Amino acid sequence: MQVQAEMKPLTPVGPVAKISLGVGFFVLFVALWALATFGGFVQKTFLADPLQMLRSGWVLLTEMGFGWDIGMTVWRVLGGFALASLLAVPLGVAMGAYKPVEAFFEPFVSFARYLPASAFIPLLILWAGIGEAQKLAVIFIGSFFQLVLMIAVVVGNTRRDLVEAAYTLGSSDASLVRRVLIPGAAPEIAEILRMVLGWAWTYVIVAELIGASSGIGHMITDSQALLATDQIIFGIIVIGLIGLVSDFAFKWVNRRLFPWAQLGR
Repeated sequence: MQVQAEMKPLTPVGPVAKISLGVGFFVLFVALWALATFGGFVQKTFLADPLQMLRSGWVLLTEMGFGWDIGMTVWRVLGGFALASLLAVPLGVAMGAYKPVEAFFEPFVSFARYLPASAFIPLLILWAGIGEAQKLAVIFIGSFFQLVLMIAVVVGNTRRDLVEAAYTLGSSDASLVRRVLIPGAAPEIAEILRMVLGWAWTYVIVAELIGASSGIGHMITDSQALLATDQIIFGIIVIGLIGLVSDFAFKWVNRRLFPWAQLGR
C-alpha cells in the first residue's frame, strides 16, 4: 500500500519501500536465472546455474588468486579516474566560467568525447606497451573528455541572479568563480563524477581484455577460452558489486558534503 501511494510522478519513495523494491528486483532476477538453468531451459554450457557460479567463484578466490585480479582492476580504475578528474575538473570549471576558454577547447573536447576509448588500445599498446600505463591511459581517455564537457555545462548554467548579486556586492571575477560558481556547481559536479566513475569500469575491462596478465577482464578472457560461463558470470557479478559499493559510497559522501542538494530526492 505504501508503494502504491507513492506511485506518483517525481514523488520520492520512503527508505523502506526503496530498499524493498531494490532487493525485490535482485530476488526476481536470481529466481528467473535459477528457473532457466535448473529447469533445463538453457544448457549449462551457455549459462551456468547460480550454485555452480558460486562454487566456481569460491575456487577462484581461494585457489586461483582472483583476489589479486580484483585488486589490480580496482587500482587501475581509481588511478585512471583520479588522473582524469584532477585535470578535467579545473578545465571544465574554466570552460564554464570563461567563454573564450570554452570557445578554444569546446570543439576539440566535443570531437574527442565521441571517440571510443577502445579504439585507442592498439595505438596505446604501440606507444606504452601492455603495462599499467596503457590501461590507465584507456580509462583516462574514456573519462576525461566526458567529465570536461559535463562540468563545463554545469558551471555555465549557474543562476544569473546569483552572478549579478555577487557583482553588485563588489565581487571580483576571481572571487565570483571561487565563491559563487564553484560552490553552486559543486553538488552537480560530484554527481557527474559518480556517474562517470561507472563508465570507467567499462573502459578498464576493455583494456584488460587485450594484453593483460592480471585483472578481472583477464580472468574473463581466460574463462572464455575454457567455455567456463560460471567463472565469466562470477567476474561480471564482482564488477557489478564493486560498482554498487562505490556508487553508494559516492552518494553517502555527497549527502554529507552537500546536504542541501538532497532535498526532495
